[in-house]
Amino acid sequence: MASKKFLELQGFSEAELTSELEATETQYQKLKFDHAIKGLDNPILLREIRRDIARLQTEIRRRELAACSEEELSNRSKIRARRRRK
Repeated sequence: MASKKFLELQGFSEAELTSELEATETQYQKLKFDHAIKGLDNPILLREIRRDIARLQTEIRRRELAACSEEELSNRSKIRARRRRK
């Protein structure tokens, strides 16, 4: 089942996704620093923000793959198959 955050991200444009990703990564770095220096009231917040970053990156990548041509997708499949053999 899709989370509310995932459904919300689908409505964002490309520019909104990248700006949201940058803002979230900045927020994560600041919270991580604060946690190392003085501690956070809720350290679980770090995990939630990491997951939000992963959701944003996943949505950006999903859109990149959706925009790829058939030829690019077939080349990608060949590369992935080669990696599995090693």
